[in-house]
This record gives sequence, structure tokens and C-alpha cells, in this order.
Amino acid sequence: MAKKSKKQQQAGGTPATVALTAAGATYTVHAYDHDPAHPSYGEEAAEAMGVSPDRVFKTLVADVDGNLTVAVVPVAGSLDLKALASAVGGKRAAMADPALAERTTGYVRGGISPLGQRKKLPTVLDASASAHTTICVSAGRRGLEVELSPDDLAKLTEAVLAPIGRA
Repeated sequence: MAKKSKKQQQAGGTPATVALTAAGATYTVHAYDHDPAHPSYGEEAAEAMGVSPDRVFKTLVADVDGNLTVAVVPVAGSLDLKALASAVGGKRAAMADPALAERTTGYVRGGISPLGQRKKLPTVLDASASAHTTICVSAGRRGLEVELSPDDLAKLTEAVLAPIGRA
């Protein structure tokens, strides 16, 4: 059987699902009709999938002391920027410019996945993820989520687990 090129592989999925498949990870893809008028991408995903917002995690890109860093936190809460900076040994964190986040990750806002990013960034996964058997994160586009174990997500992204979310 001929080996597929990266472009051919991605035609059947997103860079996130391609990365999961290549790693041999166990995951489930959940697709739903994205409503551009919905005020929150993450809450929309939780509602559409019938999953608790505590199990659906959003991917945020922050600037920690001049370095882009990925934060993965429950959609039910918000990101504690001070805790994020501390988790990666930094002093100060601020949300990254959305256009820079899109260019660096290769994904659009509302569809940024912690997996399969164009440029591998340091990643911090909120410690609350370990309370769940599986969590959901963006699969790389609006209206597409991937469900996997928090251990697999941490391993594949080389994430640090830390309490970076706020209720």
C-alpha cells in the first residue's frame, strides 16, 4: 500500500486528527453544526454534544514573557494568566494577538486545537482535566471536537498539568 502524503492525509481530517492517528491514540470525533451567532465556541460545543462544560476544554494562546504558550482550560471557566505564567516559569502573561495565534498554530480562532499545530508551543493543561476519563478539545475547526483521555492529550502535547483555570 502506498504511503499517503501529509496533504492527502489531511484531506480526510485536520492536522489534529492526523496527529492523533499517527500517534496511535484512541479518540472519538464529534461534529456539530457551528452557529456563527453563538457567543461562545466552547459552550456551543458542550451544548451541541450534550457534554458537561467541565469536560469540554478550550485552547487559548497566551504570550508569557515574549513566548507564545498554549493553555487548555475548561470552557466553564476562564484562564488564570498569573497561574499560567507560573506554570511555565514565567513572570507575566497576557492573551496573544489573535492573528498571531492563528498564524503560529495554523488554526482559526474558535478552532484552535492543542494538537497538530503548525509550530509546537509549550502547553499547559488545567489540572482539573485529570478528574475525567475523557475530555473534549477542538479537532482543528469550528464545529469539530475530539474526545480523548487527558493523559493522551498531555503526552501528545508534552503538556505540563497545573491549576491554571478559574471557575
